[in-house]
Amino acid sequence: MSKHEDTERGGQSNSDNSEEKDWAALKALFDNTKTAKKPRPPKPSNAVTIAVSSRTLFNMVKERKVFEDEGLERYVAHQLELEDQLFTPGVSFPFVKALMNVNARLRELYPDSEELFDIVLVTNNHAQVGVRLINSINHYDLNIERFCMTGGESPIGYLKAYMTNLYLSKDSKKVQEAIEEGIAAATMFTCDSENELSDTQLRVAFDGDAVLFSDESEIIVKEHGLDTFFKHEKEFENKPLAQGPLKCFLEALGKLQRKFYAKDQRINCPIRTYLVTARSAASAGARVLKTLRSWGLEVDEALFLAGAPKGPLLHKIRPHIFFDDQMFHIEGAQELGTIAAHVPYGIGQKYNKGKRIETSGAEEKKL
Repeated sequence: MSKHEDTERGGQSNSDNSEEKDWAALKALFDNTKTAKKPRPPKPSNAVTIAVSSRTLFNMVKERKVFEDEGLERYVAHQLELEDQLFTPGVSFPFVKALMNVNARLRELYPDSEELFDIVLVTNNHAQVGVRLINSINHYDLNIERFCMTGGESPIGYLKAYMTNLYLSKDSKKVQEAIEEGIAAATMFTCDSENELSDTQLRVAFDGDAVLFSDESEIIVKEHGLDTFFKHEKEFENKPLAQGPLKCFLEALGKLQRKFYAKDQRINCPIRTYLVTARSAASAGARVLKTLRSWGLEVDEALFLAGAPKGPLLHKIRPHIFFDDQMFHIEGAQELGTIAAHVPYGIGQKYNKGKRIETSGAEEKKL
């Protein structure tokens, strides 16, 4: 080993040791603070980090209108005037509460473990708005200690620094940026009515193609039709699909599920995952299941709908969040009260209800 390499490795080791000491000191301070009622946040490198925007966590429709109609200065003044008025829950609020419930169960089984969900508030709001957000978070007893408030700048550049496993926003452009950076992300939409959800089990439903998996098979459907698609999937049944933008989030959920299984809690596991796909089972299902197996992953339930609407089954599942790459599936889910999040990835963005969307050359490149 060269002297330079040895020095580099020594520097890295010293940096890691310093970080460990700093984290140990912070942990001790938090644990010894008698006024601290909330559990201390886990170490970021061990946690499953979920970044949520302020507009998904809370209902900020009125505030958004002030910003759009009257500008930034009036928006900030409006927030300061209403600083003691609490925000009402937003579309990601039930999901965040379910994450916290899973953490509580994990802490019962593993009191010293830091393999937990860590929720980070990521927003381009100005710091002046922070007090109202903090007041609301404390009122609802949410365990959110890490904030990223960027004062009008895009927060996307900070997501990797926060070691983000999933980013949820109402801004589709920011979501697209995050996916391009290799971060699992989805755009959330407000439901007019929401289903009653489980308060003991986190339920997460995923579409398959262009969500968990790449869009390689969906390209064949769109460009060559179903018959060619069925032949292709049969021919390549034993070749795993490439990963899609949310594969890593399913992987993170599976990691936490296995902690419950290790304590003989599979039946009572507070995390349940679903694959809800428009694929046919007999004609195109085997490749999907074999791909998950090759990744060392599993879903608790796999529902192959053969083109039937997803909304009614999702209404039965009642997930805290459902991910899909096609807006007509999102809209169908929302109509029946399911909280749905759009993943703007793959060839499906060029189509609406089976018809290709006409785009300009510049838009084509973005898609």
